[in-house]
Amino acid sequence: MDRPYLFCHMLTSLDGKIMGNYMDLPACEPAGELFYDIAFGDEPFYRHQGWLSGRVTTDDNFTHYRTPDLDPAAPPMPPGDFIAGKAPMYYVSVDPRGVLGWQENTVTYETTTAQVIEVLTGQASNAYKAFLRRKGISYLLAGEDKLDHALLLEKLKHRFGIQVLMLGGGGVLNWSFLQAGLCDEVSIVVAPAADGNPTTQSLFLAKEGLSTDKPISFILLGAQAAEGNALWLRYRVDPQETNHDTEG
Repeated sequence: MDRPYLFCHMLTSLDGKIMGNYMDLPACEPAGELFYDIAFGDEPFYRHQGWLSGRVTTDDNFTHYRTPDLDPAAPPMPPGDFIAGKAPMYYVSVDPRGVLGWQENTVTYETTTAQVIEVLTGQASNAYKAFLRRKGISYLLAGEDKLDHALLLEKLKHRFGIQVLMLGGGGVLNWSFLQAGLCDEVSIVVAPAADGNPTTQSLFLAKEGLSTDKPISFILLGAQAAEGNALWLRYRVDPQETNHDTEG
């Protein structure tokens, strides 16, 4: 397999939401702790070398919708990817047009610090690439007009040595990797709560131009009741579905 093993690991409500008011309930705290420990605890289950999220998730959690400090007069950047350095853990941010306003080249999620890798397409400007280089932020080019999922994963394996990668949303990004036949496993920690909000994101979301609502089936690997009425579910993506989507 010329790419990392990709597992989607998410915390959801009983009604399948990955964000919302339900997260403010004390009853959700044990599920949140379990979600973190599985991926980032002292003895993580997956032992991955990075996690991958989309632009909105990054803005919500790390860059907070800041505007990047661009220099329109920046000299032309060298073609291709830019590797600022190597690290034991990476945060991979899919930002096709190059709009995220980074202030530093690392992120910290609770007790985990990771080096940032920006994922761009041909839509990103020269000024934005210059901005990333000034910040010491690596970037990979994966696609011209839209994300080339397979090329991105291949580059993450060969450029950064990532063998196991976590996919961490949002719902549009999660579903696009599944439909591309590139996600191997889905791990869901279900919190014992819901809020019924019809507008918040769910675990998987199709988006016109990126994916369709063609269904995918899964094979149960495990179901574990946990402290605080949380539930940990693990599914393998049905390989027949993956092969069919890849061939089609």
